[in-house]
Amino acid sequence: MFEFNWPWLLLLLPLPALIRFFSQTGQAQAPLVLPNLPYIETAANTVNTKQRVIWPLSLMWLCLVIAAARPMWIGEPQSIPQQGREMMLAVDLSGSMQVEDMQINNRMVDRLSLVKSVVADFIQQRKGDRVGLIFFADNAYLQAPLTFDLKTVSGYMQQAVLGLVGEQTAIGEGIGLALKRFDQAENTENKQQKVLILLTDGQNNAGEVKPLEAAKFAQEQGVKIYTIGVGADAYYKRTIFGNQKVDPSRDLDETTLKTIAQQTGGQYFRARDAESLSAIYAELDKLEPVVQAQQQFRPQTDLFHWPLAIALLLSIFACYLRQGARND
Repeated sequence: MFEFNWPWLLLLLPLPALIRFFSQTGQAQAPLVLPNLPYIETAANTVNTKQRVIWPLSLMWLCLVIAAARPMWIGEPQSIPQQGREMMLAVDLSGSMQVEDMQINNRMVDRLSLVKSVVADFIQQRKGDRVGLIFFADNAYLQAPLTFDLKTVSGYMQQAVLGLVGEQTAIGEGIGLALKRFDQAENTENKQQKVLILLTDGQNNAGEVKPLEAAKFAQEQGVKIYTIGVGADAYYKRTIFGNQKVDPSRDLDETTLKTIAQQTGGQYFRARDAESLSAIYAELDKLEPVVQAQQQFRPQTDLFHWPLAIALLLSIFACYLRQGARND
């Protein structure tokens, strides 16, 4: 289908004729004077030259106005499948997240610092996904609703502070709040596209909602929960009393986290260090995106360069006619 992007510019087509008409209307009738015979032939040649030049100039103006109106060819509608997920991140901010048993660039850091560095980058790569963020400790709090504004969500993750929402761990409350936000969000008719990534280093010891009960509701709503347990492995520390076993992850309830993931069709991961946590999120990145409702578009092809090129050729032709008349 052919159309103009700015069709109102076509109103400029009669502009030269109007200017010529009004300029001649204001001029008084000149008295008839009989010219000298030697100039009659010159005057006749001048009139003929103007008549010959006016046609290419008129066509040139026509082409310029058409080019300015930006003609284009609109193709047939084409469908584009859209891919994406509804993804909520629930991050534990309990007091145990300050344990320094993780390494970044050979430097010991606390668990939250490691989570910030990995999760923020993971969020930035979620092109096409709507991402939300929940912090939980004594209770669960929504930090960012489901949104395409990944930069803002990543910024909220970087600003997370320990002790902001308490010292304990309410895993069930975190799951429950995520389910509530999924239910309230728009465009979540397809249950397969709703994913919750739950990250914690402890066990549920706060809140009124039990984790397994929340997982049951998640299963009914079609929400897949991928759980991540954070904490280093046990090691032996040499003391004056001999080798003593130290387990920084003794409070991590892996059994419950595995059950939650299995019950909802997700998967459980164990993050023991920076490399394993990065590998986990790389694996989560491979989750099959869900094809959502298709969007349609109509391809557009600009045609303005054709009348513009013709106008250029006509201007050259008009200059040639004038130059030829002068030489004559």
